[in-house]
Amino acid sequence: MNPHLFAPLTLRGVTLRNRVGVSPMCQYSCRDGLATDWHLVHLGSRAVGGAGLVMVEATAVEARGRISPEDLGLWSDAHTEPLARVARFVSEQGAVPGIQLAHAGRKASTFSPWRGAGAVPEAVGGWPVVAPSALPFADNYPKPTALEVAGSGGIQSITAAFKATAARAREAGFKLLELHAAHGYLLHSFHSPLSNLRTDRYGGSFENRVRFTLETVAALRSEWPEELPLSVRLSCVDWAPGGWTIDESVRLAALLRERGTDLIDCSSGGNELHPRIPLGPGYQVPFAEAVRREAKIPTAAVGMISAAAQADQIIRLGQADLVMLARAELRDPYWPLHAAHELQQAAPLPPQYQRAYPRPL
Repeated sequence: MNPHLFAPLTLRGVTLRNRVGVSPMCQYSCRDGLATDWHLVHLGSRAVGGAGLVMVEATAVEARGRISPEDLGLWSDAHTEPLARVARFVSEQGAVPGIQLAHAGRKASTFSPWRGAGAVPEAVGGWPVVAPSALPFADNYPKPTALEVAGSGGIQSITAAFKATAARAREAGFKLLELHAAHGYLLHSFHSPLSNLRTDRYGGSFENRVRFTLETVAALRSEWPEELPLSVRLSCVDWAPGGWTIDESVRLAALLRERGTDLIDCSSGGNELHPRIPLGPGYQVPFAEAVRREAKIPTAAVGMISAAAQADQIIRLGQADLVMLARAELRDPYWPLHAAHELQQAAPLPPQYQRAYPRPL
């Protein structure tokens, strides 16, 4: 019998109290990459609200890897303690604190959503961006420089930056590490033939296009403690002709499993400006199901999952091992508590709130 939404999930030496995770969601609320009280309250409230996993938003491994000037970072020791506050509080509430490490690549140096659109001019705080090839994401985005392999600022130096950032995440107290290889950001842009036109060992064949990601995972696994799990978020398809496919995602997931990855967080899209996406409730769940079945690795399902019965069914049918919520958690930080009540499951209700409920949850 498959587990249900409120059954625990163990990955390596870490056990989540249930199968509800809070997806990494950019808050665009930093200065110089430093976490603030906003992050403590925003993420802490989701831990109080009963989630099993609370994931910190995309966290840049170098300053030029930020999506916007207001993005979160962990590229220096000064960034560690503000994030350690978050990890401590999340842990104290019984949730597992996770953090997603990221590099925005050609989608960097852009305005945060409510401050404008397109590239931030260097005169007002923008910066040069990098990518596998000198192809901008869109006409109003920065034109990137194609990355060299070696040397300062090249592919190998970015891999080293991911490794160094993993060490800081460990020191900050995070218990699950996720590598962002989705949504058109740097690693995903290497995967896709639509954005990777290279002719060296990082372009062309499938094996070459996934090389950067595999090398980065190996670097992370060498730094991240053996007893702690490592996740990779993939865009499983590009939703565009000639782009990255679900079959390639399954192949990559199997290679990631062999290199010590414990979970594939299955998303899609982000590498094309006008993708043709058949939006609907749970529209990305089949990707999580396919990767789980064919690559033999645990998966997380994401995307338009909002109802308790819907989330529970995904777990009960064995389509995924974990459900990651984003907008549903923004609307309701206590979504897990309400879902448990609806599904008649035990909920991790904080003792400070028990008087507010007419009967035990």
